[in-house]
Amino acid sequence: MHQLTIVKIGGKIVENPESLTAFLKDFTLIAGDKILVHGGGRLATALAERLGIETKMTDGRRITDAEMLKVVTMVYAGWVNKNVVAQLQKLQMDAIGLSGADMGLILSLKRPVKEIDYGFVGDVKEINAPALLELLTQNYLPVIAPITHDGNGNLLNTNADTIAAEIAKALAFDCNVRLIYCFEKKGVLTNEADDDSLIPVLDGELYRQYKNEGIIQGGMIPKLDNAFQAIASGVKEVIITCASEINTGKGTYIR
Repeated sequence: MHQLTIVKIGGKIVENPESLTAFLKDFTLIAGDKILVHGGGRLATALAERLGIETKMTDGRRITDAEMLKVVTMVYAGWVNKNVVAQLQKLQMDAIGLSGADMGLILSLKRPVKEIDYGFVGDVKEINAPALLELLTQNYLPVIAPITHDGNGNLLNTNADTIAAEIAKALAFDCNVRLIYCFEKKGVLTNEADDDSLIPVLDGELYRQYKNEGIIQGGMIPKLDNAFQAIASGVKEVIITCASEINTGKGTYIR
């Protein structure tokens, strides 16, 4: 099986032209086939504010009503996605920008209403692995925005960390998959304010301990849940690292 690296890049990197340019240059140096999954939440929040649309969040998750769905689709699948594709084309990479609706790549179910109504938010049901493999065979570099569809003509806002993990799991049957989560920190830290408190290796037992002690909390928990699920589903390697370190081997390795 050939090597495939799936990289998820966070919104803080995407929204800054200088950091995005530096990241994409490093990204192109990764050997073998590549897929890039991106966010862009801060840009969506900024556009919503300019349009007079209120942003509602709960536990770091965006409540997506009908008007906010239009905003995130414009930002994620429009401006951010095509800007990244254009920058990669400049670097001689034959990138193709896609949402989960294109080629039926990512089918999702609208999240059921329980304690919270998240609105038009999707939970991934199925990845069209053959379509992605065909694109890779044709030497395209898929750049995937976190907008999916439900098969009934409806778009859904879907967590980019989850999309990256689900794609990694779906392609692990055909490829040796490495999944890299990139953001502005060095990896998983025991003290968010101390960049030198990196946890170099994190297994399930240590993860549970740190969660119980409140050392790992907030938005890092769903990211790590996705990471451990990916490892359990056959993904060979999962790394959480700083965007500038994707080719250095530094970061937190999930075991």
